[in-house]
Amino acid sequence: MSYIRSSLLEAQDTLNKFISDDHNIKLIEQSIQIFVDSFKNKGRVFSCGNGGSMCDSLHFAEELTGRYRKDRAPLPATGISEAGHITCIANDFGFDHIFSRFVEAWGQSGDTLLAISTSGNSANVIKAVEVAKAKGMKVVALLGKDGGKLKSMVDVPLIIPCPITDRIQEVHIKCIHIFIEGIERQLFPENYL
Repeated sequence: MSYIRSSLLEAQDTLNKFISDDHNIKLIEQSIQIFVDSFKNKGRVFSCGNGGSMCDSLHFAEELTGRYRKDRAPLPATGISEAGHITCIANDFGFDHIFSRFVEAWGQSGDTLLAISTSGNSANVIKAVEVAKAKGMKVVALLGKDGGKLKSMVDVPLIIPCPITDRIQEVHIKCIHIFIEGIERQLFPENYL
């Protein structure tokens, strides 16, 4: 049973290291402001990632279209995950294009993309970021390890400097919840009185 305590302590250590770097707090604040600016200017927020990161991207979007802690108006957010789209694009263009074709179809200047990749090197996320930037969109990225290729491609790279994917994802979901709370605090301050 020692692996249980060890796993929890490892998670705690990863989070503590992330929190202890004040630059990460500033990057979270910057990310929140980018999302808020998109919503205030009638833009939309898209999110993408693979595997567990796709689940995180969907979690982010559903909290925005639904609710977080209290009822409020829905916000226009989409996690790129529609099965018909993904299988069509993967079949006709290749898996590397499943997110970028969606961003190309729907993204506009003023929108924001949340790109999630624990390695920072997911080819399909990289292509989505390239298309988003070409369209004049802002890009916030949740990354891991050393940030990979994506760290220099995005407006805000939030990097969890850990080699273990599940530990990275655990901090990513904390960042996502803070993003949502920060967005709500600015757009729906009455929910936090």
